Amino acid sequence: MYFLYTLLLGAIVCACSNDLDVRQAYAFDLVTMPVPKKVKKGETVEIRCTLVREGNYRDVKFFIRMFQTDGEGELKTDEGTVFEPNDLYPLTKSVFRLYYTSFSEEQSVFTVYIEDSFGQVIERTFSFQDDPAEDTGQATGFKEYMKAVFSLQCKMLAGGSSLL
Repeated sequence: MYFLYTLLLGAIVCACSNDLDVRQAYAFDLVTMPVPKKVKKGETVEIRCTLVREGNYRDVKFFIRMFQTDGEGELKTDEGTVFEPNDLYPLTKSVFRLYYTSFSEEQSVFTVYIEDSFGQVIERTFSFQDDPAEDTGQATGFKEYMKAVFSLQCKMLAGGSSLL
């Protein structure tokens, strides 16, 4: 009988460990709504963004920066912060909007980088062609946006989820 208690006690002691594996760094991604492909010089494009996180570690901090690789333009947040290339800014919301104003008569290309406090980085590149025509492509961008919203609603309703 003592042998059985000793064996059981040994199994419990061996099963317990002081090495607690707490995961803090979770994968994340930046999802954006469709944007127009053509933009006139001086025109501003709205980029609707959502930071999607695999897990939720409350002490993680997110940062955002941008770098323009082609053309000229200005990127700012929905709070009015104008980005300087490669400067790091705190990202305090998971749903936010960016506004890009093109200063180019040709192509504009810039990349947005999102970094967490654990050093993980994701990037999204945006490319716009100058639109010399009267139509800026905004209607096409809006149609793509509405199609994406409708598609998402259909998928969620088919899966039994709701958007709220």
